[in-house]
Amino acid sequence: MNIIYASDNYYVVEYPAQHGYELVDKRVQRGTFFQGDVADRFARSLQDAVAAEPSEERVDEFLGSFEILLNQPLVVH
Repeated sequence: MNIIYASDNYYVVEYPAQHGYELVDKRVQRGTFFQGDVADRFARSLQDAVAAEPSEERVDEFLGSFEILLNQPLVVH
């Protein structure tokens, strides 16, 4: 597990063993998990967003475009 992005609004965690990424919106405490080909596309798109404009605002805007997929409630153990 590797936290690859963290802001006041979002965090993105990479799970190499599962070939996946978890995206969580801290404000609404909901998230989703991308795996396989979808995870690859998500990672490339995230890298492109950072390369285009490496600001927290831009990356948060990009991650906000996945809002409709954030359907899993955040559970803290």
